[in-house]
Amino acid sequence: MRQDTVKRTVCPSSKKAKGKAPERLRVMHPDAAGIDIGATEHFVAVPEDRDDAPVRSFGVLTTDLHAMARWLKACRVTTVAMESTGVYWIPVAEVLEGQGLEVLLVDAHYVKNVPGHKSEVADSRWIQELHTFGLLRGAFRPEPQIRVLRAYWRQREDLVEQCARQIHMMHKALEQMNLQLHKVLTDVTGVSGQAILRAILAGERDPAALAAMARPGVKSSPETIAGALTGEYREEQLFVLRQAVELYDVFQAKIAACDCELQQYMARLAPAPVAQTAAPAPAAKRPRRRKNQPHFALAAELVRLTGVDLTRIDGISASTAQTILAECGRDLTAFRTEKHFASWLGLCPNHRITGGKIKRKRTRKVRNRAAEALRLAAQSLHHSRSALGACFRRFKARLGPAKAVTAIARKLACLVYRMLRYGQDYVDQGQEQYEQRYRERQLRCLQKQARHLGYQLISPDTGECVS
Repeated sequence: MRQDTVKRTVCPSSKKAKGKAPERLRVMHPDAAGIDIGATEHFVAVPEDRDDAPVRSFGVLTTDLHAMARWLKACRVTTVAMESTGVYWIPVAEVLEGQGLEVLLVDAHYVKNVPGHKSEVADSRWIQELHTFGLLRGAFRPEPQIRVLRAYWRQREDLVEQCARQIHMMHKALEQMNLQLHKVLTDVTGVSGQAILRAILAGERDPAALAAMARPGVKSSPETIAGALTGEYREEQLFVLRQAVELYDVFQAKIAACDCELQQYMARLAPAPVAQTAAPAPAAKRPRRRKNQPHFALAAELVRLTGVDLTRIDGISASTAQTILAECGRDLTAFRTEKHFASWLGLCPNHRITGGKIKRKRTRKVRNRAAEALRLAAQSLHHSRSALGACFRRFKARLGPAKAVTAIARKLACLVYRMLRYGQDYVDQGQEQYEQRYRERQLRCLQKQARHLGYQLISPDTGECVS
């Protein structure tokens, strides 16, 4: 009786108490090590029974990194976890992976959640302990060939940003001289704009002569252009304008050289195992190269590498598809479903639940170049006559511009995932068919509500009951 009484006191008869007791933390990686990455030295921690000094510091030189790898292998370490701090982790990861060790790249935000580990030694020990019990989640890293492609493409994007900065400097110099050329021409880096700017830098000051250099296709009249070129030519601003134009030419030459390297590297990559079966996308009306586009047939090269044509999706250009490929790679099996892929991109709600109630639904703050490219692609669908364009306008009217961009970017991400993962083809159903299906869904919803309330829907045209 006493034993039964004690049992009833400790384990009351409830569903929660009848369940199994929670298991203790199990050792998932007994041969794990942790590394605290630094700019001048790295602290490495191994299990305490592997060495008399389980925590050691190593320099950042190549010889030091190889010494680190030899010490880890001597301690029978097979997997290593490290923080993703800047770019300092990249040489360490390459050396350790080259020595056959498994490298787990961990976001520092998740490692620093527990207080009391603020020194380098404590951080390395804490990372090693978390990794031993399998409590760390590695970041997604594409295959090595895609990382090389990503380096080329990111360099090209940086060069394009530098070109945009020089264009802003041109506008600033023209504005301070009250030369409103950038307001009467759509683009000062076009054929007409460059001809006029280089004539100004060569010493031409006659507004009529400068306006005559504009191409016939320019919308502004010669008189309007001549009036915009009447201003005060100041020497210091002409110097700024000259340097901006020269730097713009330099960066354009660097972009062309980067395109050449990119084309040669992509040509060396193996094609997709599954050939493209869908019909090619219709050719554009004006196949000429637009500004900032690569100097080679990028869309055709992407079809060869991926086996699908991502540019068939409305809003996704060849540059956007290249950004997605460079950041995510061709193999998306690391993401089990399209929902996991959208979550990694930060394009889905991040529910903060407290007390059984959702307190916040905003998306996670992530810096992902692929997500940024998808958001820009979603914004370009505002005037599209496609089904995605109609969906974007409906979301914008109901949710607002910001949430509509996020929602459509998630739709684009799911379409990209299906095409890359399963080789599916995308066929636009058109704006009319999308709106028709949307009206049918609304009608079914109204019929369901009417039946629930005991009413029937009557057509205003025929007066008959809508079935």
